[in-house]
Amino acid sequence: MKDIKIGITAGDPNGVGYEVIFKSLIDEHVLELCTPIIYGGIEAAKEHLKFLDDDIRKIQLHVVPDAANAKLGCINFVNCFSEVKVELGQRDTKAGEAARLCLEKAIKDWKSNNISALVTAPICKETIRSEEFPWEGHTEWLEDAVKQEGLMMFVSDNLRVGLVTNHLPIAELSEALTPELIEKKLLLLNTTLKNDFGIEKPRIAVLGLNPHAGDGGVIGQEEQSVIIPVVKKLNEEGLMLFGPYAADGFWGSGKYRLFDAVMAMYHDQALIPFKLLDMSGVNMTAGLDIVRTSPDHGTCFDIAGKNMADEMSMRHAIWLAIDTLNKRRQIIPNTQL
Repeated sequence: MKDIKIGITAGDPNGVGYEVIFKSLIDEHVLELCTPIIYGGIEAAKEHLKFLDDDIRKIQLHVVPDAANAKLGCINFVNCFSEVKVELGQRDTKAGEAARLCLEKAIKDWKSNNISALVTAPICKETIRSEEFPWEGHTEWLEDAVKQEGLMMFVSDNLRVGLVTNHLPIAELSEALTPELIEKKLLLLNTTLKNDFGIEKPRIAVLGLNPHAGDGGVIGQEEQSVIIPVVKKLNEEGLMLFGPYAADGFWGSGKYRLFDAVMAMYHDQALIPFKLLDMSGVNMTAGLDIVRTSPDHGTCFDIAGKNMADEMSMRHAIWLAIDTLNKRRQIIPNTQL
């Protein structure tokens, strides 16, 4: 399976991206399952290695100009920038620009069929934002890059959660939650569960927007006028949807364990319980031709360079990318992944 080439962007060079990548790749099983290709700055990588344990500092990086020249069975490294001073824990627009260059190089290699999937280490949304990067985050950038609309999804061993809206201010939620959007996201989640997780008939729980899921219209009308009609329509078309559920009771009672996935209406409705349950979960952009995963944490500037970052979320992101590719190869005929 070494023909699976996993592109890994290093993220903000002042954060913990390099640390969690190197800690993940010293796992002896990684090279048995894929050929990793890191997109970063070689001088930045050397700076991060100084702070890590002896066994990690000995990691061998095979520097290549692009993924087409990657060597199977090695940890490959594509140098995407050089003139960036690493200032661990600091917010710097130059570091944001460096992170952007890594993303651009990686997506170019994917479009050229030189990598099979993309795993992204955390960026700083504040410092990467520019005329060249006007998007709210990785998900929106990737959707624009591949010209497809995807689904922000979070995955752990026992939980899968999709989001109807991504990085959206609370004040804009009600207007954004149209029947068309909710239906589109539920269909994407249903297809993803089939193609990427091998679940033949997914059972999906749908959360309400308002407290108590609106209490029959007493606390908001979105459930009655928007969410419930979509659930009924798609159930009639053969999907197995349940709800809408009041979010607090749904999470608190453990009802999420009864379903293959949960569809939340907005970011924190999903992410607060998800991270309380498992901080080593994975962010996945579902529904796209490209497989993209990411650790479920940010740049962690407060611990950058202190050898304190937990690599399990990054490691799980790499495993999920590999598993998703293999599942698609089994389920989707003649896939080129």
